Amino acid sequence: MIIDTSCYPTNLVDLAWRHDGEPFTGERLIATMDGPYIINGKPRRIDKAFIQPPQGNTIYTWTDGNRSGRESIDDYMAYTVEMTQKYPDRLIGCFVYNPRCGPENGAEAIEFYAKEHGFKMVQLQANMHAYRPDRALDWLRPALRKCADLGLLVKLHTGDGPYSIPSEWYPLIREFPSVNFIMAHFGVQTGGVYCFEPYQMALDTPNVYCESSWCLQSRIVEFAKVLPTHKILYGSDTPPNEPGMWLRLLEVLCHEPPQGLNLDEDTLEDYLGNNLARMIGIEPSAPPRSVEEAQAYLKQHAGASHKHAAQASQAAYAGAR
Repeated sequence: MIIDTSCYPTNLVDLAWRHDGEPFTGERLIATMDGPYIINGKPRRIDKAFIQPPQGNTIYTWTDGNRSGRESIDDYMAYTVEMTQKYPDRLIGCFVYNPRCGPENGAEAIEFYAKEHGFKMVQLQANMHAYRPDRALDWLRPALRKCADLGLLVKLHTGDGPYSIPSEWYPLIREFPSVNFIMAHFGVQTGGVYCFEPYQMALDTPNVYCESSWCLQSRIVEFAKVLPTHKILYGSDTPPNEPGMWLRLLEVLCHEPPQGLNLDEDTLEDYLGNNLARMIGIEPSAPPRSVEEAQAYLKQHAGASHKHAAQASQAAYAGAR
């Protein structure tokens, strides 16, 4: 099973990154997930993805004086809810916690979205929301207490200074040992290459995991030699990234040294999605053992995806009339 940890479908262009082109909608994401992608010679699809609003779109609502904190939250989370309801077999909700909407508002919303909409993950993005994780403890504790109570995963944006250097999260990680923290982007982003920090934190701390997107290929090989196999999770950060290149980054582990480490396909499948499946209570599945088995799986599941896409297109056409 392949599960993408980080995707950002939207019905409006990202207000911070200002991507070119049309909005990267849920339908575009599903089509991208369907691939197929060739992994160890077999055609595969991305079975499920965690989705959330682009971080830039979680800012504008609380700067509008006509919206309250909770109204702002519901505004920026609305499209994610819509997509998880439309494609429940493919898309899983990730709540974005913005403490500037009010810590208690955010904590209450975390519970609501988990219980009412089945969200399994919460993201914290200190750079975009402008706070220091190791100092803004009172802003973050209400959210993390709620995540601990509900058993939610917490994904931390890492790789940017000044507020998203991985080690800045360490005080809170240690304060909440029952919460599983995912270091998004393996400490690599636009602001720097801090990949050794998540790696060392994951070695030392039971509740720290590393998401693979943006990391350097040779470092992934180096880290996979040492990290426990349940500690690495596939992610693509789509968009702006294209998910196939990050699948390839992990597939290389099955190659011979020095580029790879002769990884077996079952462990690769753990990295690609089974690790994350176990963390959220989904039954893991074995990788296809042959090209024919992989093709049969894609054929079996193609009908549902195409049906969903057709229904969405019809609904969009009807709404435009």
